[in-house]
Amino acid sequence: MKRKVMSILLVLAMTFSVALSGCSGDKEAEESTTEKELSGKPVEGGSIKVGISQDLDSLDPHKAVAAGTKEVLFNIFEGLVKPDSDGNLVEAIAEHYEISEDATVYTFTLRDGVKFHNGNAVTAEDVKYSIERCADTSNGEPLVSAYSIVQSVNVLDEKTVEIQLSEPNTEFLAYMTTAIVPKDYADIQTVPIGTGPFKYVSRNPQENVILEKNEDYWGEKAHLDEVEFRIVADADMLVTNLKGGSIDMAMRLTSLQAAELKEGFHIEEGTMNLVQALYLNNAVEPLNNEKVRQALCYAINPDEIMMMMADGKGVRVGTSMYPGLKKYYDESFANYYEQDYKKAEKLLKEAGYPDGFDLEISVCSADQPHVDTAQVIAEQLKNIGVNVTIEPIEWEVWLEDVYAGRKFQSTVVGVDAANLSARAMLERFTSKNSGNFINFNDEEYDKVFAQAIATTDEKEQLESYKKLESILADHAANVYIQDLANLVAMSDKFDGYTFYPLYVQDMSKIYAVE
Repeated sequence: MKRKVMSILLVLAMTFSVALSGCSGDKEAEESTTEKELSGKPVEGGSIKVGISQDLDSLDPHKAVAAGTKEVLFNIFEGLVKPDSDGNLVEAIAEHYEISEDATVYTFTLRDGVKFHNGNAVTAEDVKYSIERCADTSNGEPLVSAYSIVQSVNVLDEKTVEIQLSEPNTEFLAYMTTAIVPKDYADIQTVPIGTGPFKYVSRNPQENVILEKNEDYWGEKAHLDEVEFRIVADADMLVTNLKGGSIDMAMRLTSLQAAELKEGFHIEEGTMNLVQALYLNNAVEPLNNEKVRQALCYAINPDEIMMMMADGKGVRVGTSMYPGLKKYYDESFANYYEQDYKKAEKLLKEAGYPDGFDLEISVCSADQPHVDTAQVIAEQLKNIGVNVTIEPIEWEVWLEDVYAGRKFQSTVVGVDAANLSARAMLERFTSKNSGNFINFNDEEYDKVFAQAIATTDEKEQLESYKKLESILADHAANVYIQDLANLVAMSDKFDGYTFYPLYVQDMSKIYAVE
C-alpha cells in the first residue's frame, strides 16, 4: 500500500515564492483565469502598491543575485536588447545588431534619443563601460560569468559598439539584456540610474522601494505614475494586507490564498519560470554518494507536492530546465524518477544506509511555498527512514551561508535562468563555476558543456544541452520537483498584468481601472 503524506499538511498556510538569481510566467500556460469583465481601456496616472517577500539584495543591477531583486530592477534598467512577453529578444537601447557568421563578433547600433534617468544621453562609451564592468576579472570571476569570453569592447563610432569574443557563442545575445549604466557613475548602489520606463525614487530597507514614471522614456511610456514595492516578509500577512488595502497586488500566491480573494480581486495564472528542487550538496556525506541521491529521487512524488501546493497547478520537471525555455525543455525528464519506496530502500542499503540517515533542509523562512514543500518532502522521506530536520533561515543568511558559503546539506529553492538561454541554466553545474552551490562535479558534464558552447551548429548545441540535462537527471544531482504555479492577485482597480517567460514584473503594462 502506498504510504501517504500526513493529512495535517493540507491545512498549511502558504504564500508567495522567492527564487534564486533572476521569474514570472510561462507564456503558453499563462492564460488569465480572470472571469470578471474589466476595463480594456487604460486610465492614465495613479499609483499601485505591490507586495514582495524580500528586500532587494542590491540596487546595483550587475551585482544583484536574488530573483526578487531583479524583478524590481527590470523596471529601472535595460540592456542593448530586452525580452518581450513572447520570449523574443527585441531591440532596446540598440536599434540594430549584427552577429558575425562565426558568432565571435557582435555589433550594435545605438538607438537615437535614449536618455538615462538623470537626463544624459546614452553613449557608446556608456555601453563599453557597462560591458567591461561585467567582464572585469580583477576581483576573480566576472560579474556576469558568460562575459569571461569577452575579448574586447570597441567603440567604432558614436553610435556603434563592437564586442569581440575569444570563442564562438551563438547565445551571447541573450546576455545583452545586461543593464547599461552611466560610465563611471559612483552612486549606482545608492541612487540607481537606468533607462527603463520607471525611475528610482527611494528605498527604506525592509520596508519599501518607490519608483516613478519616466516621462522621457524612449519607448511606450508607463500608464502608472508611481509604483511602490512593499516588503511583506510575514507570509501569514499577505492575504490580510491585500484585503486591507495596504497592497494592491501580489505574485506567487497559493491556491488557498487565491481562494480567499473572491471580492475585489481577480487572479491571473501562470508559472514562475524556474526549477524548484531539493538542491543537494554533492560534496557532503551522505549526499556525495550517487545512490543516496537517487534514493531520495525515488522517494519523492512531485505530483503530490504540486497537489498540496496549488491543486496540481504548476509543471513537473525532472532536470534543470523549465518549460519557458521551450526549445531546450524535454518533458520526458519529468518522469525520470517515479516514486518507488522499494527501489529507494534498496539503493540506500547498497549505499551503506539500510536504516536511513538524518537530513537537514535549509530553507528561507519568508518563502512559504518552499517551506511547505520541505515539509511534504520530510513526510515522504520518513517512508525510507530518512529523518528530516527543517532549518528555517532568513534570506540574507541563505544567500551568505547556503549559496555563497555552501555550508548546507540540502535546501529547497527555485533556480531560474535570468535570461533566455539554456546556458544560463546549465553552466552553474560545471565544476569550476562560482554559482555551482551544490558542488556537482562530473568530468563528462564539463566536457559536454564545453562542446555545447563551442559549436555554432544549432542542432549539435541542442543535442549537447539535452545531454547535459540527462547527466543531471541520471546522476541525481538534485531532487527535481516543478516549475511552480504563479497565481497573481490584483485589485479590480487595476488591470494589464503581463506574464513573461522570465522572472520579471513589467509594471509599465499595468493600468488603473475606473
